[in-house]
Amino acid sequence: MTEPHRRALISVSDKTGVVAFAQALVARGFRLVSTGGTGKALREAGLEVEDAGRLTGYGEFLDGRVKTLHPAIHGGILAKQDDPTHQSELAIRHITPFAVVAVNLYPFRETLAAGADAATVVENIDIGGPAMVRAAAKNFAHVAVVTDPADYERVATALDAPAGLDLRLRRELAAKAFAHTAAYDAAIAGWFQAQADDVLPATLVLAASRVERCRYGENPHQDAAIYRLEGTSPGLVGADVLQGKALSYNNLADADAAWGLVNDLAEPAVVIVKHANPCGVATAPGLADAYAQALAADPTSAFGGIVAVNRPLDAATAEAITRIFTEVVIAPAVPPEARAVLAGKTALRVLEVGDAGLATRHVRTVAGGLLVQTADDRIAAAAGLQVVTERPPSAAELADLLFAQTVCKHVKSNAIVLARGGVTVGVGAGQMSRVEAVRIAASKAAEGLGAKPCVVASDAFFPFADGLELAIQAGATAAIQPGGSKRDTEVIEAANRAGLAMVFTATRHFRH
Repeated sequence: MTEPHRRALISVSDKTGVVAFAQALVARGFRLVSTGGTGKALREAGLEVEDAGRLTGYGEFLDGRVKTLHPAIHGGILAKQDDPTHQSELAIRHITPFAVVAVNLYPFRETLAAGADAATVVENIDIGGPAMVRAAAKNFAHVAVVTDPADYERVATALDAPAGLDLRLRRELAAKAFAHTAAYDAAIAGWFQAQADDVLPATLVLAASRVERCRYGENPHQDAAIYRLEGTSPGLVGADVLQGKALSYNNLADADAAWGLVNDLAEPAVVIVKHANPCGVATAPGLADAYAQALAADPTSAFGGIVAVNRPLDAATAEAITRIFTEVVIAPAVPPEARAVLAGKTALRVLEVGDAGLATRHVRTVAGGLLVQTADDRIAAAAGLQVVTERPPSAAELADLLFAQTVCKHVKSNAIVLARGGVTVGVGAGQMSRVEAVRIAASKAAEGLGAKPCVVASDAFFPFADGLELAIQAGATAAIQPGGSKRDTEVIEAANRAGLAMVFTATRHFRH
């Protein structure tokens, strides 16, 4: 690509590196055209800049809403430099083509994240910027469009090549530009849909930016990358990785499961997750005690697991965590004394998440499309329970039932959780039959902390009395489940025969 006209249009909201880039262009023979704030910054750096308003003959008006929407600008961007008709039409109108267009957009997402009012958010919807970016990207055969300050240096360097900016680079920049405007429009559409409380809109527009590539996916033969979803809180993807190797696909999937559960628990809590299922969960007045009990619940499965806490990590808990092999530790904050303890385990990944929010919508790919649902954010509360047995649960049983049910909604279905004293004593996860899930939970309890006495939580109703009867045999004295089975009466009768207290939540928590 040769640039006989050597003219560049620069109009950016993010002014990172723009002065140096403009200086590099001028050093290579370019004349500069710019708008408002960008032009001011370039002139203050001693550069000669032609104002876009002077070029159009209109100047800015409507409080700056109209700056560049004019044939003098867009004709210079869209003209084919090898088309005689295009060149003739430009000459008649005294329009000079642009060879480089450097534009990035009003900070809509940043304005939204800052909690601005609706009027301010609307004023940060860029119109002229996307129009210029799209025009330049469409005409990539003749124009280089630069939307990312990270590309300034390589564009300037490429201009030194004998042929200038080659077609491959211009095509790459065009792809990046269209992705830039697409993500921008997705954020705007998402905001308008949210204003209308349209959680599942007729057209779902998602945009995500790649944070990094993973070494591989769930398995070594699969490719994978981590993306940050635009328009949402950074969550785990935006966590500070304080130490350790790069997060793997499986690390992040397990970390998300652990973080979601620990945030559902109000008291100081520790969650240990393995393959996206909790193997040990405990609440206690302090994290060190909670970790000891969560580990004791299933020490075998905890090896190589993910540990999440819902309070700032203290040094004593950190020291206990380092005694066994742990892949990832997640905490809202990791003070210096805890960091110093963890630093001895160089392979251990430590995530400081802050007050990152949880996902409000879950998206899963299926062949040919997406399954989208709102998050399962319903947590059982005492006021919403229906006592269905002759004996109501005691205060201690009720506390354990609510704890067990909260854990159970984070276990893959069919799910059963046995708990005592704010600690899981057995977890049965991902079974095709509910009775088998009970059997596994009871077996885990027998191997560890013991099940007698305990409470039992089920993510869905007991279809037959056999599952509940097996839990009673294991040591359950109280049960919590959604109810709703055709055989609820049989299940309730089995509970009454055993003197078991049972409550219904009327809320199922399948998890797949």
